[in-house]
Parts: sequence; C-alpha cells; structure tokens
Amino acid sequence: MKKMVLFLLVASLAAPVAALAAGGHDVLTCTGCHGIHTAKEEKLIFAVSPNTKDINPRTKKPYSSITALCLSCHETTDKGGQDIIPIKGHMSHPFNINIKEINPKIANVPASSLRDGVFDCVGCHDPHPSNPNYRYLLVDTQNGARMDVFCSVCHSAKVDPKSLDTKPLFSSMDQRKGPAVPGLAVK
Repeated sequence: MKKMVLFLLVASLAAPVAALAAGGHDVLTCTGCHGIHTAKEEKLIFAVSPNTKDINPRTKKPYSSITALCLSCHETTDKGGQDIIPIKGHMSHPFNINIKEINPKIANVPASSLRDGVFDCVGCHDPHPSNPNYRYLLVDTQNGARMDVFCSVCHSAKVDPKSLDTKPLFSSMDQRKGPAVPGLAVK
C-alpha cells in the first residue's frame, strides 16, 4: 500500500514536468480540446467548457469564442482556468479584440488572423501539435530569437523590411498542406 501511495505521489509530481518536456499540446489528443459528440458550446465543438469567469478589462464582460476556450486552461484557477501556463493579460499582447477596435496606425492585422472579425488567441498561435514553431506561433521565429519576423505580420512599419523573411503563416487548418496518412488511399 505504501509503495502504491509513493508511486501515485511521484507520478502526480512528474506529470506536469513530463507534459512540458513533450511540448505542451503535444501530449493532448484531438479530444483533449475537441468534442465532436460531447461539445460544451454549440458553435465551437470543444470538449472543455469555455472560461466564463475571467473578465475582459475593456468590455467588462467574460471573454468569448476561442479566447474563452484558451483561457479555460491558460488562466489561473481564481480566474476560471486550470492554471496551465496562465497568460498574464496585463503583460501580454492584447487579445479578443474586434477588428473595429484595432487602430490601423498601430496594427495592420491580416484577415487570416481574424475569426469572425475578432483578433483572438489563434490570430497569433496555432495550438495544434503539428505546429513546429516556438510557442505555437504562426511564424518561425527561430525559437524566439527572431520575434521581429513574427511581429512584422501586423506591425510591418516598425521593422526593417530587408531583415524579414516572407514565408507564409503556418496553418494546420488547410489539409492540403499536410502529409497523407501512409496506407490510406482515397477512392
């Protein structure tokens, strides 16, 4: 019995470290986030309930859409999250912003970074494990060393254009870009 308790204690302490070693979302299966038949919100088909406790300081209302999904894990427990690498809203890039609120003098957000007219978490991140980029960013920043390449997607006037790489943004949403599963043939 003591060995079992000790094993469970060690396993519970090692699990978060193992998850980080595997690369965050890499330890999740599709159903870790998506629930086709058990969706928690009609429109989003997500397996986790959106965070409705965290309040957007600009609107004084709970976050919505994909931001609410991301914050269901990536926010502190007192703000309705699971305390998994919580974001610091007061110190991070603004998110959950309607395109009408974005000042074009500050940012020129491409349409591909918007979901239903909103600049959400997925405007910068593609959280699918197939994304090889640093922190699941849509642009390869050479492991964070070239953040200027990433920031220039929306803030192009702020960087030297000669220093930038013009590769397309990463997207796991276009199945034509992924490898075919070996052994499966479409008839």
